[in-house]
Amino acid sequence: MKKPRLSVIMLLVLLLPFSGCGNASSHRGSEDETTTNMPSSIAESASLTAEDTTAESTISETVPTTETTVTVLQTETIAVPQTETTVTSAPQTLPPETTAAPTDAPTETTAAPTQENAARTVTTNSGNVLELSSLTHCTEAENAPTVYFTKEISADALLRIYEALPYALSGKIAVKLSTGESPASNYLRPELIGKLVQSLGASIAECMTAYGGVRSVAAMHKQAAADRGYTSIAAFDLLDEDGETEIPYAGARLDRAIVGSHLANYDGVLVLSHFKGHTLAGFGGAIKNVGIGMSGRTGKIYVHSAGTRTAGLILNADQLAWLEALAEATKAISDYEGNGSRMVYISVMNRLSVSCDCEALPLAPDMHDIGVLASTDPVALDQACVDLVYAVPDGHSLIQRMESHSGAHVLEYGEQIGLGSRTYRLIDIDS
Repeated sequence: MKKPRLSVIMLLVLLLPFSGCGNASSHRGSEDETTTNMPSSIAESASLTAEDTTAESTISETVPTTETTVTVLQTETIAVPQTETTVTSAPQTLPPETTAAPTDAPTETTAAPTQENAARTVTTNSGNVLELSSLTHCTEAENAPTVYFTKEISADALLRIYEALPYALSGKIAVKLSTGESPASNYLRPELIGKLVQSLGASIAECMTAYGGVRSVAAMHKQAAADRGYTSIAAFDLLDEDGETEIPYAGARLDRAIVGSHLANYDGVLVLSHFKGHTLAGFGGAIKNVGIGMSGRTGKIYVHSAGTRTAGLILNADQLAWLEALAEATKAISDYEGNGSRMVYISVMNRLSVSCDCEALPLAPDMHDIGVLASTDPVALDQACVDLVYAVPDGHSLIQRMESHSGAHVLEYGEQIGLGSRTYRLIDIDS
């Protein structure tokens, strides 16, 4: 018998069954971000903590892991009835600030709600559909304070959400906001807020800073407001330009709030806040816009020092004490304003940087815009904003900033002293 030819042997080898396996391991970066937040002022720079000065990023190559000195201005005292607080424990053509849903919306977005579940979900500006049950302090209880929400961030949306509030302000109105430390700051742009401010016939109001910078001197502060475009939409009032006024308060940390004297000239205040991170408070929202924002320079130091001084740097070694003082200052001002009946609050969740608008060189936002919220309860409003940051998939940096500074404590203590409620009902005015 002839031996098989070599070509036949090779053919047989090629026809033999072949099997193989490969293991392509996937990996992804798991990032624990600690964002450096460098304020423009020396005082705020001194407040940076160790966890805010480093940034780490670890990538696993095998199995992905989940982790999850100040001069005190002339003062006068306003006598107000005071009860002592006892502490027991998406269009295509938009203006520059209008935000449509981005084309790179996060892939974690869930399916669009059906008629059956629409009332139990809320859709953010970037298209994330969130179950209301994912908002930790949200409830369906009828007696809970209401927080109104719209995903649209536009001049018209601000008007609509103000009109959704249960009552409107009347008389001479101040719109309290932050004009920002520099053109690079993430302050609320005039083209976004102008329509609402003008509809109220209101003045834009602010107090001077206690840490230096362009807003620490009246003339420079007014020029900054003009440079940002605010004086083109409304009159601008420095509440403490002519001195400060003391509002008595019986608290565990403070015995008064020290505010700009011009506050007495107004019948109501719209607290218009840009929600964002903050180097000293963890986050800045409605409470900080009142407790610090409406305090004069002396008053700011008094709050930051938890009632221990009215001169010096705005620093305090006791983080919880100063956050409690912040809540008490806000409560004192709310009590003065008709026990809160002459104040309403709107917060805009856009340009969500870990940096405050008081910083000249803020860090760029690394999360998507969420929407606009409004309430007559500042604690409920701030809590809803915080809950939304936790609920969206890209809030990691801001969450870290809040947690590293015990930011939630101002909400806990604010509820404890009767400033407001952490539990709230969320009403989506887009539905």
